[in-house]
Amino acid sequence: MDDPTDSPRRGGPRSGFPADPAARQADRHQLETSPVSLARIGRLFSPHRSQLVIVMALIVASSVIGLAQPFLVRHIIDDALPAQDVHLLVLLVGGMLAVAVASAAIGVVQTWLSTTVGQQVMHRLRTDLFRHLQRQSVGFFTRTRGGEVQSRLVNDIGSMQTVVTSTATSLASNVTVVIGTALAMTLLSWRLALLSLVVLPPAVLLTRQVARMRHAITAQRQARMADLHVQIEEGLSISGVVLTKTLGAGPTLSRRFEETSTDLVGLAIRSQLAGRWRMATMTVVFAVIPAAIYLAAGLPATSGGMTIGTLVAFIALQGTLFRPLMSLLNVGVEVTSSLALFSRIFEYQDLPVEIDDPATPLTLGAVRGEVRFEDVRFGYDEHVDVLHGIDLQVPAGTSLALVGETGSGKSTLASLVARLHDTTGGAVRIDGIDVRQLSLSELADAVGVVTQETYLLHTTVRENLRHARPGATDAQLEAACRAARIHDLIVTLPDGYETVVGSRGHRFSGGEKQRLAIARTLLRDPRILVLDEATSALDNETERAIQEALDALAEGRTTITIAHRLSTVRNADQIAVLDRGRVVELGTHEELLLRGGRYADLVRGGLREPLAA
Repeated sequence: MDDPTDSPRRGGPRSGFPADPAARQADRHQLETSPVSLARIGRLFSPHRSQLVIVMALIVASSVIGLAQPFLVRHIIDDALPAQDVHLLVLLVGGMLAVAVASAAIGVVQTWLSTTVGQQVMHRLRTDLFRHLQRQSVGFFTRTRGGEVQSRLVNDIGSMQTVVTSTATSLASNVTVVIGTALAMTLLSWRLALLSLVVLPPAVLLTRQVARMRHAITAQRQARMADLHVQIEEGLSISGVVLTKTLGAGPTLSRRFEETSTDLVGLAIRSQLAGRWRMATMTVVFAVIPAAIYLAAGLPATSGGMTIGTLVAFIALQGTLFRPLMSLLNVGVEVTSSLALFSRIFEYQDLPVEIDDPATPLTLGAVRGEVRFEDVRFGYDEHVDVLHGIDLQVPAGTSLALVGETGSGKSTLASLVARLHDTTGGAVRIDGIDVRQLSLSELADAVGVVTQETYLLHTTVRENLRHARPGATDAQLEAACRAARIHDLIVTLPDGYETVVGSRGHRFSGGEKQRLAIARTLLRDPRILVLDEATSALDNETERAIQEALDALAEGRTTITIAHRLSTVRNADQIAVLDRGRVVELGTHEELLLRGGRYADLVRGGLREPLAA
């Protein structure tokens, strides 16, 4: 028989928590760094108080009804069978069936209610957290691994279901069963109940001691297994093999690997023995207590005139006591894991919103589209600025091109217009109003952004376009696609506008995706455009088509363009040359060339005209 502690989930298959000691340590660390208020958890469930009260009542009722079985058995053995009382026997047997049916029915209703509560709480947490994370700045998602965000939204909140429907209800059920069983045992025979209570604690403590010993061995084994994996990765990767051969370190690595493997052999043996010791302990416990009860029932001094029916009923009750009692002894571990789940969720919920709507937002009214950068400073790190005192003015309806080497701050500066980041000094103004004084929705209506990295949703072309403007009509979609030079392609597809673009738009080429992004932006009809290297890394023919679409998009709008190609920037009303976060030159294409400065160097060195400069 396998030791139940070998299960990869603590508390057996019904529990949702890992048996890994490292995971338990991680749970404790999580609670140390982000403590959880029980009152806050309680507030999550406060809208469901009535359902929870019913669930607890059903759990108590189920446990109490279940305790009737041993008493019915006692009367069958002591009264109905010896007296050959068929009527009484039928009543008692019917009572046993009624208890079973009632317990099953209560269990179904209790599961339905607890699952409903758990799902509703989980739904509210999930949607609130998703909404809150959407409000986080771009910087948060730059700093945070995407998998971690998904894990908290899906795995941690999903495990909430286990907390409500399994852990909490199991705890309530076990408490009820232990208390009810102890009372029932006392009613049947206080002498045998006292004997059980005397024998049970040492047996339980012994079992716990063996379990702790095995957990310690398991932790050591996992650590050495990690060492083994590291040695394999370092010693047998191509880089590791080359290093080993060039240094002549093969014998040393082999010796270390052999030592680690030898340690694992010893730890595996100790782990198996500890598991068998635990099973042996539990077997002894299950055997000793009934044996002691039978012995006490047979001795005149302790039997107290006990009947056979009472003894059978008592043994049945005692058999139901051990497992819920053991579960209660492990409740500390489960509570820690449950609180750690809440801690991880609340940790994200409590993240401050770095870029949010102002308390009293101003309105732009009829947007003209003038953009001004006034002594703008910005740094991703509060101690290091990447933009230094930028002063630029882009009159409404004109174009500004930002050029410079990689890392000069072009994209960072442009991102401040759409408020993807907030300045750490100075201000970005639209029509004289600081963008931080505008609501995010109004700013999004005023500023459209097209980047090199076009992101399409895994849905139809039509729904991708309506992502920008949900209420757009089919005629408006078609007009935007015609302006973006993509309509003719869409109508040749088998499903036209109902064509599913595929994951990240793999159905389309880079240039086609870019034109879809332009059409999507056109639907919003923003007065200000930020074009962040929208034609970078495209071939000449595709760039011509995209540039035509961009020219149509930019007509009559204020445009800020970032590009590495001369064809994209030479006709701009202004060209700002950035170097290490500072504007070092400003003027038109011809003016900057005549100066023979940084812009002229860029044109000669890297900012080249791909078509016919």
